[in-house]
Amino acid sequence: MQKDYRKIFRTWSEIDARALRRNAESFLRLIPPDTRLMAVIKSNAYGHGLVHAAHALEHLPRISFGVDSITEALRLRREGIQNPILVLGFTLASRMQEAVQQHIMLTVSTMDALKVVGTLKRRPAIHIKIDTGMHRQGFFPADVPSVVRLLKYFNIKPAGIFTHFATAKDPADRAYTEKQLAIFRGVISEMERAGYGDMVRHAAASGGTLLFPESHLDMVRVGMGLYGYWPSPESYRKKITLKPVLTWKTIVSEVKSIPKGVLVGYDGTERVRRPTRMAVLSVGYWHGVDRGLSGKGEALIRGQRAKMLGRISMDMTAVDVTDIPKVKQGDEVILIGGTGTHAIFADEIAEKIQTTAYEVLTRINPLIRRIVIHDQ
Repeated sequence: MQKDYRKIFRTWSEIDARALRRNAESFLRLIPPDTRLMAVIKSNAYGHGLVHAAHALEHLPRISFGVDSITEALRLRREGIQNPILVLGFTLASRMQEAVQQHIMLTVSTMDALKVVGTLKRRPAIHIKIDTGMHRQGFFPADVPSVVRLLKYFNIKPAGIFTHFATAKDPADRAYTEKQLAIFRGVISEMERAGYGDMVRHAAASGGTLLFPESHLDMVRVGMGLYGYWPSPESYRKKITLKPVLTWKTIVSEVKSIPKGVLVGYDGTERVRRPTRMAVLSVGYWHGVDRGLSGKGEALIRGQRAKMLGRISMDMTAVDVTDIPKVKQGDEVILIGGTGTHAIFADEIAEKIQTTAYEVLTRINPLIRRIVIHDQ
């Protein structure tokens, strides 16, 4: 029997471990049987809980993990995760020995970083990052001859090589992704001619995995899709089923009646147009309820939507429950999630505040308890 978390926490997130595994299994069926799946659980698993996500997925076949930092990678090792781990972000030179000790692979994307690796007595396994058109992290293709010279000089054998697509989640712009993939294949061929053919090659994130099967290569890196969201509306495909994994909940801390015409919250940004029954929720922008939802966001109470009133405060949010009977202190409230036509998901919230579901999910405060639910 599931605990009544309303009596323990003012706010918490429930993580559906079965949905997470099923989403991963859907991607495993989509890719070739000899292609690995990197579960991208960086940035606290997109708000879902780093360790919870890793434990839910660790025993699936062909699973590696992608994290942002050596800090996240070391946390996984401390928690007993033995799967291959690649740090996708920048690693300080002073932390590289920790990667060696814990068998953690590092991304190398600059000459300086490659030289640091070369001077170490004990070297971490590395993946070379190539910038094929994202124009962010990585070596340009023109840098490859210099990269090869350094690899040979220091006798380094990279474990992998990868790139990242800029527009793969948009099928209307196939040409740019196809160009990036062609450039990457050219770099791979150049590396092979130099004697570096035994590397794990990867390029596709969730969008590329769904829309560009020719980019699957030796491994795909799936993040947003694991958590039950399409990376873009255009990437939706009937051949794969995804279910949102996270439900963010809070409680009603107070209910009160306010007269018609009064102002609600800081700065008097909203005046109620009728006698209003108002509920106060125990969350605010510190917890991850974006201030952009002030006066237009919604929450689910007793299966019905309640509009947010006035400014979102740091630790409190007011909602209109006039049309929802019997709301009382202690009632459970859903901020993200739910079932049926009234469900509220991160992509809907993102549209209201003109951002992405990625930001909505990752900005849920990491101090909020994540509770894994196994029996949904």
